[in-house]
Amino acid sequence: MTLLRMLLWPASLLFYAMAWLRAWGYRRGIFKQRHLNGVVISVGNLTVGGTGKTPMVIWIAEHLHAGGKRVGILTRGYRGTRQSGEHGVVQSDEVALLRARLGKKAQLGVGADRYASGQVLERHGVEWFVLDDGFQHLQLARDVDIVLLDAMDPFGGGHLLPAGRLREPKSALSRADLVVISRTEHAPAVEAVVQRHTTAPVFYAQTRFEGVFPLHRDGALAQPVEWRRKKFFVFCGIGNPAAFAEDLRRWGMQISGSAIYRDHHRYSDRDALEIERRAQTAAAEALLCTEKDVFNLDASDFRLLPIFFCRIAVEVSEAENFWQAVSDMALRKRDVARR
Repeated sequence: MTLLRMLLWPASLLFYAMAWLRAWGYRRGIFKQRHLNGVVISVGNLTVGGTGKTPMVIWIAEHLHAGGKRVGILTRGYRGTRQSGEHGVVQSDEVALLRARLGKKAQLGVGADRYASGQVLERHGVEWFVLDDGFQHLQLARDVDIVLLDAMDPFGGGHLLPAGRLREPKSALSRADLVVISRTEHAPAVEAVVQRHTTAPVFYAQTRFEGVFPLHRDGALAQPVEWRRKKFFVFCGIGNPAAFAEDLRRWGMQISGSAIYRDHHRYSDRDALEIERRAQTAAAEALLCTEKDVFNLDASDFRLLPIFFCRIAVEVSEAENFWQAVSDMALRKRDVARR
């Protein structure tokens, strides 16, 4: 344990106590959950940072839409600003990405009170909900609780916030209905730890590369470009930049350097100047970021190098078994609720 983690350890103990008491209160019925009429599928993490949650939410919503379901996504909208639009939603990078990728396939309900957002969407005909980042949002009842673990760092260094990246202890996995280990096809050591805390079925998901696209400031539809001969300087402000870097290496990108910012970072003109200066020093031909970063570039003025972004999707192994498990769990909980 590092000196910093030792200093933060007392705060982590307090965080653990608060998280445990909160979960215990809901488990005992001291705190009441609120129920929507539709089916709620929660997608969440045990840790802070990127586990591939947003691609998973998109994948689930697209599958439900393809099956003829009226789909809604309930999300907090981190660091959003109030904007006009669909049901008065709050705009953030993740909300903007969900809207850009899903279009009319899903309606969005955005705000801290996901139950109130869900009620609004129900009045617009939504019957199936995907609860984004929902594992710790115990106020809203769910029919299926899916927990994602990143194979690169599944348990956040083993320590709770603020000493580590765990939002809850590993024992919280006992609430999970399904566990998805992302960025791998096989992780027996991680799976063994999971099975100490839950009997939930374990699935695997991999990142699928969909291409490199140019950023068009005028909103024009981007088409994928040939990227293999380009030398990129990479920048990103996401929860798990190490995973993004590993993906780029696996796909064979030519990377001359990188700049990392905190999650949800909104880029300024000063950032743009610094990134372009470093990129030119590294002899890069272009800049490359994630698709989520694109929605945080509106306050920045990049002038010297073209900007491209990576588009990714998630691919779940044994997808048919995954959806059967989701269906079985939803039906089981609905039957119990009716008794």
